[in-house]
Amino acid sequence: MKKILILCTGNSCRSQMVEACLRSLIVDSKYTIFSAGLEAHGINPYMKKAMEKVGYSLEGHTSNQMVEYKDIMFDVVITVCDHANEHCPYFKNTHNRIHHSFEDPAKAQGTDEEKIVVYERVRDEIIDYCAKLTLDL
Repeated sequence: MKKILILCTGNSCRSQMVEACLRSLIVDSKYTIFSAGLEAHGINPYMKKAMEKVGYSLEGHTSNQMVEYKDIMFDVVITVCDHANEHCPYFKNTHNRIHHSFEDPAKAQGTDEEKIVVYERVRDEIIDYCAKLTLDL
């Protein structure tokens, strides 16, 4: 079974979105998909709302730290922010490392409506990216 890890800074937004997208696209039982952060900041409610708006469930998702997975040999590690890519101490020897940096929607400013627009834009970028990524896995 192949193991895929999606890694970002806090495992609250971007890595959670990529995990949900990949799980919906890769229904093949040959893959197990995990996500983690350098830290664990909890599940972001704006992200959850943006994902649920287009039918993705985050049921059972938890915010995890990469240290929890340091002893697992991953086939693919995907970093989704520059900070995680630069500060990832455990998975340097993974044979297939992929990096694609997405804007951090948690930094969105303004009203709730203005913030959700940013989350939805990043979500849509992630959905498009994951659709292309699955062709290479």
